[in-house]
Amino acid sequence: MITMARTKDYVNREISWLSFNERVLQEAMDPAVPLLERLKFLGIFSSNQDEFFSVRVGTLKRMLDAGVKSKAMVGGSPKKVMKDVHNVVIRLRDNFDTVFQQIRKELESYSVYIVDGTELNIEQQAFLKTYFNDKVRPRLVPIMIKELPEFPYLRNQAIYLAIAMYRYSEPQHFNYALIEVPADVLSRFTVLPDSESGTCVMMLDDVIRFGLADIFSTFDYESIKAYTIKLTRDAELDFDDDVTKSFFEKVSESLKAREKGEPVRFVYDREIPEDLLDFILTRLHISGFDNLVSGGRYHNARDFMNFPAVGPDTLMYRKDIPLAHKDLMRHKSMFSAIKEKDILLHYPYQSFGYYIDLLREAAIDPNVISIKTTLYRVAKTSNVVNALINAVKNGKEVTVVIELQARFDEELNMYWTRKLEEAGARIIDGVPNLKVHSKLCHITRQEGDDIVHYSCIGTGNFNEDTAKVYCDHTLMTVNKNLTNEVEHLFDFFRYNYKSFIYNHLLVSPMHMRRKLLRMIDNERKNAIAGKPAYIYAKMNSLVDSQMIRKLYDSSRDGVKIRLIIRGICSLVPGVKGLSENIEVISIVDKYLEHSRILIFSNAGDEKYYISSADWMVRNLDRRIEVAVPIYDHDLQQELRHYMELQFRDNTKARVINEKQDNTYRKGNEGSVYRSQLDIYGFLKDKLGDAGVNR
Repeated sequence: MITMARTKDYVNREISWLSFNERVLQEAMDPAVPLLERLKFLGIFSSNQDEFFSVRVGTLKRMLDAGVKSKAMVGGSPKKVMKDVHNVVIRLRDNFDTVFQQIRKELESYSVYIVDGTELNIEQQAFLKTYFNDKVRPRLVPIMIKELPEFPYLRNQAIYLAIAMYRYSEPQHFNYALIEVPADVLSRFTVLPDSESGTCVMMLDDVIRFGLADIFSTFDYESIKAYTIKLTRDAELDFDDDVTKSFFEKVSESLKAREKGEPVRFVYDREIPEDLLDFILTRLHISGFDNLVSGGRYHNARDFMNFPAVGPDTLMYRKDIPLAHKDLMRHKSMFSAIKEKDILLHYPYQSFGYYIDLLREAAIDPNVISIKTTLYRVAKTSNVVNALINAVKNGKEVTVVIELQARFDEELNMYWTRKLEEAGARIIDGVPNLKVHSKLCHITRQEGDDIVHYSCIGTGNFNEDTAKVYCDHTLMTVNKNLTNEVEHLFDFFRYNYKSFIYNHLLVSPMHMRRKLLRMIDNERKNAIAGKPAYIYAKMNSLVDSQMIRKLYDSSRDGVKIRLIIRGICSLVPGVKGLSENIEVISIVDKYLEHSRILIFSNAGDEKYYISSADWMVRNLDRRIEVAVPIYDHDLQQELRHYMELQFRDNTKARVINEKQDNTYRKGNEGSVYRSQLDIYGFLKDKLGDAGVNR
């Protein structure tokens, strides 16, 4: 259970975020989850913690350094929240260590062993010696640190082995060294030749430990042991105001500065000798640091997301083949299918390949005039970008609005920016002072005497990698009410002074907040008048205090509110006189719940939206976000059923409540519902006899 930092009617966002990550850790603890998937959830948990410290704790530390002492945030002063965060982090670390040891032991029952080098047979030792000398040792740069005037620079989130060398007979003769574990160029895991007992996997850290005697063979030390350390730095980007520099240059320089950000966390092996730890902390000038976290033998457990596929198939989830879409199977051309009726795609249950097909068709179609799209996070090997480049080569006018400030994807986005520019695409690197987070693609096509616009509007990035594991939606439409407004948005991206009144799309920061508040107020009025009144909403985060207050007001007036919030939820549901008509669940399962869906009763004439925006200040006030109405009745019912399947989940849904205890939601005895499996089954059933997959 998370200890809740709360001020009046709101949960502190940092504490709520840690509560979300505890739900991820619960998946690693769940014996019903296949063992290798449980290891992956440990990796996801670890990656999330890294980002939390780099971003959120980095912000808290900046507030502390600035001398902010008052209750400037929910949950108390930055100092109090930092203390609460530290206490929760320590508890979650202990749970993590326990779960890892449990998984390690359970893997042994399937003859899969994570070994540390102490129980290797002769064949494995010979293999490891060759592997170490040929692959690992050439990548190592040992640094003798005891006599160095300055401690070596520690890269953000990299793992290092701090090495202590002693002579038992002469304790005054000792030495220290430092080696960076080259996990960025070598696999963190090495599968050794099978032994009689089964399959053995060794961490790169232990491969280096195996070779320590060879590395330091010129020294005469009786004991040479290595202990993992890691430093996390503030990852916020700072931009200078030099008007002579392009935004591209500013981002590039800020990325270099990020690597030298202020420390926000130092983790270390709890077995490290006290003298070595004191030496490191003193030389790094962090002896009195708030976030010193002791841990186990291994850090950067995010690498467990790439643990090798060893053992029987039952140790991993069955891979579901993406389903076909019944309205796209009957057409050879994506354009003819979209022109016939609106298409709503549900990833990862249905294939992201349909979107790639649309771009590829547009790239070679002689009738296509232009393609315009936004890109926020792009795949490392991007078929989307390749299709856009192909379109340029085929004489199409291609405009790409690419967000250079997509946190932790800045370098990749800059790489693709250069590639697109070299090909001849027009690049718009965002809007001044606003991140472009909307998911839009707009294709203009000459059809006879008419110019026809095709728009794709989604909840998730145009990224074929994340579309395999993120639950998202994309609407493909030729509805002029929608495509005309998408066209106007791209005009705004290019000419920021152009304004337009959007009557259908909800666009932030222009008017999304205002229109959402108006629709919530409309439900309140209907409830007071005795009409049907409800709000069903799904999003990643609910933090914005104004939106939460409106939901509280609506609850008091009798509006029934059901929410699915994957991550941060500052709203406190189920409190008598405040939020007793609000129910909140969070679903954590094999896929990442990422989509945003809004349903308003509207006195029986329901309104449906899918959106790129969470209900946070940054999304509603500081980003270009788009929510698109779903007008097609069949698609509305499809979305409604999608939501109902999630609301009835009693396998992977946790109840969000005042205690923040993440209890699993229970259903009627004998009725087991797991929404992600049920949604796949629902979409499969819609295909009927037409076919199952692409």
